[in-house]
Amino acid sequence: MSYTEILNQSAAQYRRQFFLLAVLVGVCLLALAVTGFFDASRFIEGGPAIAQLASEMVPPNFERWQSWIKPLWDTLAMSIAGTALAVVLSLPLALMAAPNTTPHPVIYRLVRTLMAAMRSVPEIIFGIIFVAAVGFGALPGVLALALHSTGMVAKFYAETIEHVDPKPIEAARASGASLGQIITHAVLPQVLPQLADITIYRWEYHFRASAVLGIVGAGGIGFELMAALRLIKYDEVSAILLTILACVVLVDSTGAALRRKLK
Repeated sequence: MSYTEILNQSAAQYRRQFFLLAVLVGVCLLALAVTGFFDASRFIEGGPAIAQLASEMVPPNFERWQSWIKPLWDTLAMSIAGTALAVVLSLPLALMAAPNTTPHPVIYRLVRTLMAAMRSVPEIIFGIIFVAAVGFGALPGVLALALHSTGMVAKFYAETIEHVDPKPIEAARASGASLGQIITHAVLPQVLPQLADITIYRWEYHFRASAVLGIVGAGGIGFELMAALRLIKYDEVSAILLTILACVVLVDSTGAALRRKLK
């Protein structure tokens, strides 16, 4: 291939990339316009209300900090339990949803559809459903986190399994290994670090989501946050938000340390 042909191919590739970028920017601008982002009057009208709310939130009121310790522990427990349950449910679904480990194409399609359905329902909707089913407390929060995250975690697991090196799988099949043996000896050893990484990321997300689920009665610090909002104690709201922020930073730092250990 001549130098001129290489330049022409590069120029064509840049034109395609520029066109795609222009389309993407146009779509983003259209979405902002549809949502009213460019309506300056709405920002101007809302400015005084935001300023008033901000003034009522400062300084934060930490007088009741001792009553937040147990809800914070509940939130942490919800995030860990929800993550553990999601992993238990996600791994078999991922193995059935990966093209190189699924037992049958029909099962592959059915499991993929199930995973999409689980992802399409937000945690807060699952939380409302389970609060109505099993009552208030941490249990509905755990179930809500686990079911929603199973659809997402299983998808990430399946995509990781799908891209493993096929040579160990082919060697295991050639030696007459069963599907279970192939998965145990040829697939999982290749993907365990990536699966652990995905799991830790999801745990970090679950802690933040657990705080939100408390708003619908699923226990945790979110329940305290909702109570403060209902009583219009905005100084206490800001204190709870700062407490949640500190815990989120701690959880994220712990997750980052765990991921470094896995490398």
